[in-house]
Amino acid sequence: MPLVEVTYAPSVPETMLRELASVLPHLVSVAVQCPEEPYDGALRPGDVDIRFREFGPFDCGGLPVVIEVRSKWFESRAVNRQERVDVLHEEITDATGLGNFGIYLVLPTAAWAQTD
Repeated sequence: MPLVEVTYAPSVPETMLRELASVLPHLVSVAVQCPEEPYDGALRPGDVDIRFREFGPFDCGGLPVVIEVRSKWFESRAVNRQERVDVLHEEITDATGLGNFGIYLVLPTAAWAQTD
């Protein structure tokens, strides 16, 4: 279950944020799929959690959009994480036209539980 946080500058149009909200669940799921957590193309509640947050007054960094993806560590994910994040960056650009942004892929040792 990937957790995704999108931080953005006030100058990013709402239409772009809506487009990101639309495409990120699928694109992130494809990017982090692995034998231990395969993606069948059918997202269910709890599969991807995305949060959007506008930059605060003390946030700084230079990019108008930063997307942080956190997904449970598996060796099969970790061995090619740079390739995964590069492809995800390209897919987001192709799907949305977003040009100036960064993606940070984090693979922590973690566990997840949820109600059915």
